[in-house]
Amino acid sequence: MRHFSLDVIRDEHQALAAMLRSLSMMLVQARRENAMPDFEVLRAMVFYIDEFPERLHHTKESELLFPKIRARVPELGAVLDRLDSEHAQGERAIRDLEHGLLAFEVMGEPRRAAFEQAVETYIRFYLAHMGVEESEVLPAATRALTEADWDELDAAFAANQDPLTGRHEATPDYQPLFRRILMQAPAPIGLGPSHAH
Repeated sequence: MRHFSLDVIRDEHQALAAMLRSLSMMLVQARRENAMPDFEVLRAMVFYIDEFPERLHHTKESELLFPKIRARVPELGAVLDRLDSEHAQGERAIRDLEHGLLAFEVMGEPRRAAFEQAVETYIRFYLAHMGVEESEVLPAATRALTEADWDELDAAFAANQDPLTGRHEATPDYQPLFRRILMQAPAPIGLGPSHAH
């Protein structure tokens, strides 16, 4: 049986992975062209990561999904502890990324390499994190959770409404953000130039 909340989680993982790949591509492209990246778009992309995956998605995993799995699949406790810890680290990591982006924008070339490295570290960290969730946690949830658990999770994850999943329109206050990202960021997340060679 398919569960709506699992579809939402997987869609949100795909949206974040696409955003991270686009962010990396923008930096590689700017370096290759010996130019500065479009800081306005970079700021929008990093803000999206903070606003949606960090604040909505991870919070619901840690506060709702993981406790239910922990109660029904106690042998996954160590894995869930690590994932919870990574969610907490993610909040600090996004602040560091925002600071690094600001430093790069204000200070220029001397701060480029540090920001690029921070982005690549963040990407590796989150792709590995989502990989563990998809390979270990979600299958355990599918096997062990009750219909009452799923009803509660489905209702909670339905409220996320991340427009990049393709399930929802951006609310009016977020429309300028998503328009900027979709029109100016490179694929896979946006329609902007990729300049792939």
